[in-house]
Amino acid sequence: MSSPSKPLYLSINRLGDKIKSPMNTSWFQKYPENGLIKRAYAFAEEAHKDVKRESGDPYITHSLSVAETVHKWGLDEASVAAALLHDVVEDTNFTLKNIDKQFGKEVAFLVDGLTKLKKIQYPEHDPNVETLRKFIISFSRDLRVVIIKLADRWHNMRTLKFLPEDRQKRIAWETSEIYAPLAYRLGMQRLSGELEDLAFPYFHPEEYLWLLDNVKDRYEERESYARKIKPIIRKNFERNGIKVIAIDSRAKRYSSLYKKLQRYDMDLDKIYDLVALRIVVKTIEDCYAALGVIHKLYPPLPGRIKDYIARPKPNGYQSLHTTVFALENIITEFQVRTAEMHEVDELGIAAHWAYEQIKNSKRHSEQWKGVLSRKELLWVEQLRNWQKSFSDKELIESIAVDFFKDRIFVITPQNDVIDLPAGATPVDFAYRIHSDVGNNCVGAKVNGKIVPLNYELQSGDIVEIMTQKTKKPSEDWLRFIKTSLARSQIKNAIKDKIKTLREKSAPAGVEFKIVNQDRPGFLKDVTAQFDESKINIGYLSSETDKRGAISAVTVRTAPLTKSKLEQILVKIKKIAGTKEVNYKFNR
Repeated sequence: MSSPSKPLYLSINRLGDKIKSPMNTSWFQKYPENGLIKRAYAFAEEAHKDVKRESGDPYITHSLSVAETVHKWGLDEASVAAALLHDVVEDTNFTLKNIDKQFGKEVAFLVDGLTKLKKIQYPEHDPNVETLRKFIISFSRDLRVVIIKLADRWHNMRTLKFLPEDRQKRIAWETSEIYAPLAYRLGMQRLSGELEDLAFPYFHPEEYLWLLDNVKDRYEERESYARKIKPIIRKNFERNGIKVIAIDSRAKRYSSLYKKLQRYDMDLDKIYDLVALRIVVKTIEDCYAALGVIHKLYPPLPGRIKDYIARPKPNGYQSLHTTVFALENIITEFQVRTAEMHEVDELGIAAHWAYEQIKNSKRHSEQWKGVLSRKELLWVEQLRNWQKSFSDKELIESIAVDFFKDRIFVITPQNDVIDLPAGATPVDFAYRIHSDVGNNCVGAKVNGKIVPLNYELQSGDIVEIMTQKTKKPSEDWLRFIKTSLARSQIKNAIKDKIKTLREKSAPAGVEFKIVNQDRPGFLKDVTAQFDESKINIGYLSSETDKRGAISAVTVRTAPLTKSKLEQILVKIKKIAGTKEVNYKFNR
């Protein structure tokens, strides 16, 4: 397919007969007639002309849906344009040069990143590591790439039923293992949950059917209960001068419920948060006041109050959580947050991007520089650094374990929250703080008690590392540490240690002491073995017993390689009359 000779934006006037035109869509109407978005739409429509999706819909409907999502998430015009064009280079005859020429380098950069991502085959499916490396570089430079991709995956998952079964399972696996955790790491918790739920029926079909049979009635009961309790809560808040923006009920997602049931022997009676109440108030002060009102009304369960406002999750999530004996003595979970916290929970990093756009009009690179400096996104920079130094296998393992598996949240003595993969140890924690803390680690305290270094940390643990400047990492740590960061740092430190030892021992010669039974020719046999091994003897002496018989022979040589040393030791031990062979290094 060749590029049309006339300006592509003119072709938008021809739309409407073949597809449902977006011209009356409010989000689309906001953009200028001959501006970037409408030109990108016309280009995408031309590129995907007459192409159908598996559902039978025109292909452009997918591009349009992704672009609308990106627009609603508050990203800029370049992102919306890239969303419209994200499949053009991969699926049509248009090239990246065409995109660059028509829409500029910024849009071309985003489309290139999205094209590279589409080519990636993940660990379970013969990974193309070089493409993975390129994508890591691309999205760590500009997170808009991965946010657009998440919008793309979200729409594709909603039409997954039209694909063949083998593709359904592969895409569901990728979504559950890669994209949903990635959305969570970016703070997009609602999207993460929706992706998990969309993948769950394909990834765990039998378990999904079991939940449908066993949970539906309970959900309806809890929803009915939530409708009863909402007016009671609202009335008490108003009495206490707390301005309520919204009180909503939130049913626990099937995918999340299944994971939790696995920890409770599939006993639904042990799950207290099938439906939780989410309360949105005006200020942080109102959050704490609301928590107080709830606890006055209903007694809280011990140990079930969580303050994620004072201690946000590493992905930026903030809320107050509490579980109480509520109306009719039914155990009920409440979440209290401000509108800003709710927006971040819904949109994560995209909310920060939208905020930056409103706050100022600097170039996107400057905006993203500010966003990337946020503590909860330091893992992106870490991932970019790792792809430079890790082998292919190490890179795949680090992504699978360190970034996309279940997470735990532990706390430093300074009240900073550190996220680690489930199963992490104090040594992993130490290296997460700093390489020097890990290298000099001699012990750990968890919740004030000394624990072994292979102790498995749990969410909420307060971890303190004890260090000693002269301490060096132990090779034994490699047997139990979880993170690739710790593994890499330990290996580097051990290499340095071995190198230092080698340098210190390089000029050292070897002294052998051979204890033997006296027999004629023994000394000659010893020297012959050294000669055959082409090892020069620098010194030779013998010891005699009271009878004057040779009882031991001492041989000194120049420095030997490890293999030479092992070879000569074997040969000496085979000499008839040899009782024992010892050696040491001399300077």
